[in-house]
Amino acid sequence: MNRRKFIQVAGLTSATLLLNKHASAQAAVEESKNPVGTQENEHHQKTMDKYAALTGGDKLVIAMLVYPGMFLQDLVGPLAMFESLMNREIHLVWKDKKPVGNMDPKHPSMIPVTATTTFSDCPKNVDVLFVPGGVPGTFAMMEDQEVLAFLKEQGKTAKYITSVCTGSLILGAAGLLKGYKATSHWSTVDTLSKLGATPVKQRVVTDRNRMTGGGVTAGLDFGLAIIAKLRNQTYAEAVQLYLEYNPQPPFNAGSVATAPKEVVTFLDEMFVELKQTADKTAVRAAKNI
Repeated sequence: MNRRKFIQVAGLTSATLLLNKHASAQAAVEESKNPVGTQENEHHQKTMDKYAALTGGDKLVIAMLVYPGMFLQDLVGPLAMFESLMNREIHLVWKDKKPVGNMDPKHPSMIPVTATTTFSDCPKNVDVLFVPGGVPGTFAMMEDQEVLAFLKEQGKTAKYITSVCTGSLILGAAGLLKGYKATSHWSTVDTLSKLGATPVKQRVVTDRNRMTGGGVTAGLDFGLAIIAKLRNQTYAEAVQLYLEYNPQPPFNAGSVATAPKEVVTFLDEMFVELKQTADKTAVRAAKNI
């Protein structure tokens, strides 16, 4: 390459580098003016403003009890629904902020849960007081005086007192279902009568400001049902679509009424001791209601 050609190429290269440097600097300036996500945030806010009548409302305060031995799905099903709400404040409440898992140390929880708020710091006058189920944790909570005292106190002012699965037995032990219709897991629903409640074998049962869900996955139905009450049906339907909750189970065995006879018999025999423990614990707890 001759000298003249070399100078031409070098000049073009230098100019290109300078242009690229200038362009990068300009891009950095523009990025600082318009941070990543600004456009999306503005669109989101405009949409929220447009549908304010649908999504608006007072701030909702939700207190969800967590405890050792609870069934994780009982908590996270309703939690997913509550987290889909706009303008809400959610508290996972327990005695302290140490992770809670299985009660048996030989079988540590795969996903321990840590409370965000202690009993003493939990806000008063919550919109939703929620209790998940899960044995053997439920039975321990039914006789834990600190837990029952917390629920009784919050129950005096909570707008809605709610549960899923055997969590209703804990509410019952706190005297919060006496004189109310309620449901529970199909294996323990009849135990509610020993706690002064009227057992109803339905997916979700609402009696005045008490709303209880059946076993485990009923927490999703419960979540949508209470969102419709806290906000409105259209909002609840939007949450359902957002979460794509469109159950199509591969088997029709989700209730005692539809499950094959041998399946029901198998689980009935498996749960004999559980039912007996539930009844005995409820009888003891009822003495303090």
